[in-house]
Amino acid sequence: MESDDEITPVEVFAGTIWQAEMLKSLLENAEIETFLQDEIVGTLSPWWVTAGGAGSVKVIVSSFDLEKAKSIVTEFENNIK
Repeated sequence: MESDDEITPVEVFAGTIWQAEMLKSLLENAEIETFLQDEIVGTLSPWWVTAGGAGSVKVIVSSFDLEKAKSIVTEFENNIK
């Protein structure tokens, strides 16, 4: 059973390698540790990547930083549309 204060990785965004790298930079500027998942596929085959779909690059943050990251991710998503 998980305790409420256990830190886990959380996906906050999925998109192209370019979008994921930009968001990662914004999050790290806000002192939120971030890593990318599936970035090799997104780099080698960007034509297969659909935002949130198959082959997308995921941005992962700690559950500890989730609330702080949500506002940055929301603003980022509003600006890429």
